[in-house]
Amino acid sequence: MAKYLAQIVVMGVQVVGRAFARALRQEYAASQAAAQARGRSGQESAAASSITGISLQEAQQILNVSKLSPEEIQKNYEHLFKVNDKSVGGSFYLQSKVVRAKERLDEELSIQKKEEKQQSQQNTET
Repeated sequence: MAKYLAQIVVMGVQVVGRAFARALRQEYAASQAAAQARGRSGQESAAASSITGISLQEAQQILNVSKLSPEEIQKNYEHLFKVNDKSVGGSFYLQSKVVRAKERLDEELSIQKKEEKQQSQQNTET
């Protein structure tokens, strides 16, 4: 009986160990792919995050935007700013978070425009 119990425990540990190792490999590969995709722009984006005190993902969640389109950002910003106005019973804290989120997304848009400009200059030189 103890022999079978020991075999079950060993087999369970092996299964969990393999699953953990596979998850680790997948996470490492995803991390490497994301780092390569960010490249140079990731450094500028990280600097903007540290300056504004809010990450790009958090800013997108606050303003409820999935892609960076200036029209959608402005529309959601205006709506949330009005809704959270203190004079209509809103929260100044939430209103300030909305403002910071818009600032962060505007900064990201300017970084993207600068990168596109640099890429177009490189393409015309070659």
